[in-house]
Amino acid sequence: MAEGDTHRHDVHDVEELCDAGEKAYQAALQAGRISRSKVTDARCLVELGLLHPDPSDMEWLLPTSPGVVVARLLREFESELGEIRRRSGALAGVAERFAVPRAVNASESAALRVLEGMPRINLAIDEATAACAAELRAMQPSGIRSERELSGALPRALDLQERGVRTRSLYTHVARHGQGLQTYLEQLEGSVEVRTLDEVGERLLIFDRAVAFIPASPDRSVALEVRHPALIDYLVGVFDRFWHRAVPLTEHVPSTSVVEGVSHREHAIAALLAEGNTDAVIAERLGINVRTCRHHIGRLSETLGCTTRTQLGVRIAQTGLHVPPV
Repeated sequence: MAEGDTHRHDVHDVEELCDAGEKAYQAALQAGRISRSKVTDARCLVELGLLHPDPSDMEWLLPTSPGVVVARLLREFESELGEIRRRSGALAGVAERFAVPRAVNASESAALRVLEGMPRINLAIDEATAACAAELRAMQPSGIRSERELSGALPRALDLQERGVRTRSLYTHVARHGQGLQTYLEQLEGSVEVRTLDEVGERLLIFDRAVAFIPASPDRSVALEVRHPALIDYLVGVFDRFWHRAVPLTEHVPSTSVVEGVSHREHAIAALLAEGNTDAVIAERLGINVRTCRHHIGRLSETLGCTTRTQLGVRIAQTGLHVPPV
């Protein structure tokens, strides 16, 4: 509305008339014409074509028959609809030409899916558990698992047991000291094969060589659901290499390393030190706390006669402790 215009016209749909418009149009029909000054509050009448200028006097407006206006509006709508149909047909043609590539992209997308939040992750794992028919490979790197965590995993494990699914689980050696794991395995009556290592890879679940789950964030609140055959084969290979090196839970872990006086655990720490890892990283990878890790490093330094970390690094290389224990 122009500045200084004292008349007000509410905006409304074309199929509607405002109150002022209805009154003005009715007056125009009754009188045969209406002064332009009397419809400034109802400009919709002119916009809809219900009133048109009087050729003999432009200050007056003549009413148009409602039937004529409706017919004109219908023609306009039909024209617009025809244009929409034409554009829709063109888009459909484009979509049809690219139908096959789009299907390929959808397949690729399904091969790798991002799962955000524990509810969504757990739901996907539950679905994979229900569909699993032959074998589950599981790698758990977090050391001693809490009884609460194991209790949460028990229903899935029992379900797999009832259906005769083979389960193989890898833990760090530290997990052997957790009573919760022993209780968990007793409830499964030997249906789960467990082996341990000084260090295992990141958390990993592989169901039937068909779907795998790996963490995608440090706090594991985001996971990747993997279904691509090549990636699945790679992850299976990683798991199997760890599995063949691991010690069955029913057997004792070697207590000494290649160097007299150095324990198996200290040997593992020495190898990780040689890689340049910090105490915190070593502790996390072995499933122990930092304080325990530093205690082992202190004993290792004492055994090798070192007073500094630099000396320790040299002695580790000289004695062959930089090679991870078998």
